Parts: sequence; structure tokens; C-alpha cells
Amino acid sequence: MTELLQNLIDGFGRGSIYALLALGVAVIFGVMHLLNFAHGELITVSGYAAMWALTSGGWSWWIVVPLIIVVSVATSLVIERVAFSRVRGASQFTLLLTSFGVHFVVSAIFLLYVSASVKAFPRPDWVTAAYSIGSLRIEWFDTVVIGVTAVTLVAVTYLLQRTMFGLSLRAAAADFDTARLMGVNSNNVIRGAFALSGLLAGIAGVFWLMRAGQTQPSAGIDPMLKGVLAALIGGLGSLRGAVLGGFALGIAEVVLRSQLPDSIANLTEGVVFALIAVLFIFRPGGLITVSHAERV
Repeated sequence: MTELLQNLIDGFGRGSIYALLALGVAVIFGVMHLLNFAHGELITVSGYAAMWALTSGGWSWWIVVPLIIVVSVATSLVIERVAFSRVRGASQFTLLLTSFGVHFVVSAIFLLYVSASVKAFPRPDWVTAAYSIGSLRIEWFDTVVIGVTAVTLVAVTYLLQRTMFGLSLRAAAADFDTARLMGVNSNNVIRGAFALSGLLAGIAGVFWLMRAGQTQPSAGIDPMLKGVLAALIGGLGSLRGAVLGGFALGIAEVVLRSQLPDSIANLTEGVVFALIAVLFIFRPGGLITVSHAERV
């Protein structure tokens, strides 16, 4: 029982970051029906900003945390303006190719004009600290991640349910064309969705970068894959599903890593992908299936 509780706590800590990433992916998909493979680049850009601030600027993490979030939101809005605003009326395949193009362009910019090497930066001291409750050893990092994620999810729920922007976003997710006929400003909704997606990626990026303590041109690939995969597990078009998928993915990784023999522990991600493939055989639409973007 102790081992199970330990794995669940560790899994919720990891899954909280995945849930935030997946929720950002799901917000954009709900409005534009775009599976945004450039989502991880928000963390790449934020990572280099954090690296500069911590190593060259001598900033503390108290100042770097809001910097990461602001850079993530700004990067998301710039990507929407420069790339996606020009192909809004195009097919889903064109939108998908555009997201891949943004991913490769951002990576190439840092590769050519910054460095191809890994850039390390100092992590907060408390990231590796832990405390005990009985026989459980709980990291302060996981505690903070779970707490911040819970507050963020409550705030996002309030935003979607109790504000005019949330109403517009929900209407656009349900039926974009009808929402426009009813007076919803499509430009404002799309830009707001990208800003919200950037905010969620920024919060996730804070913890991702704190844990990693480094960045590189390809730093966004892993968080992008985790976010997209969690959104697929939960069910594309479902914001609740994205959160559920993030927690499910995090718990699955931790439990499998602890249960698999040491000789094949490095194959954890492969086993996770195999289990996801089995899930899609029985539930092709994910854990929460919707026929269109969900009314949240």
C-alpha cells in the first residue's frame, strides 16, 4: 500500500505538468481544430529566456518565474500572428503542416544563431528537497506542482464558465461559424485562445525547466509530445479529458518505471505507448469521446 501511495503522489506530480500542457493543446484544438505541434516551442523560447536571466542577468527564480510565463504568452501570440493567422481558412492538413513548420523554424533559429549545445542553468535548491509523512517520502517539488495545478485548473474553470471571454470561447468550440453569426469576434477569440494556451504552457514550463535545469534547441519536443499524447488519451475536443489524460499518463509512467525489471526500465515509454495503442483499439476517441469540440 505504501508503494502504491508513493507512486500515486509521484505520478500526480508528473501528471500535473502533463495536464497543463494537454489543456493548452486542447484549448487550441477546440477553437481551430488544430493539433498544435508547435506547442512545445513555447517552452523552448522560455527556456532560453530563463537561461539568459539566470546565468547572464543574475536574476533570481522569483523574477524568472513570471518572465517564463510572460515570454510563453508572448511567443504564443507571435506564432499565431505570424503563422496561423495567415492560414485560418485553410484545411486541417495545412494547419498541421504549419504547426510542424513553426516547430522546425524555431528550433533552427536557436540552432543557427545561439548554439546546438545544451545550456545549463541553476535550479532552485528546494527542487530536490523532500519531507516525510509516515513511510512516505514526498518531494516539495511535487507538492508545489500539484497545488499550483489545482489552483490553475480552478481559475481556468471559472474563466470558461463565468466570463464573457469564456462564453465566447465555449461558443466557438461548439460551432465556430454559428458563433461568428451571433456576433462573436473571431480574431479576439482565437488570440485569446492562444494567449490562454501560452499561459498554461508557461506555468507548465516553469516546473519543466526547474526540474530539467537546462535547455537546447530541441527542448520543446518532449513537452510537446507529452501534451499532445495526453490530449489524445483524454479525447481531443474535451478539456476535462485533456486533464484526465495528463494525470493518467503521468501515473502510468511512474507506476511502470517502478514495477518493470531494472533490465527493461529504460523501455518505460515504449510500454506506455503500447498501452496507449491498446486503449485506442477499444476507445479510438480517447477516455472522453466527443463528436465535436466539447461544450465546457
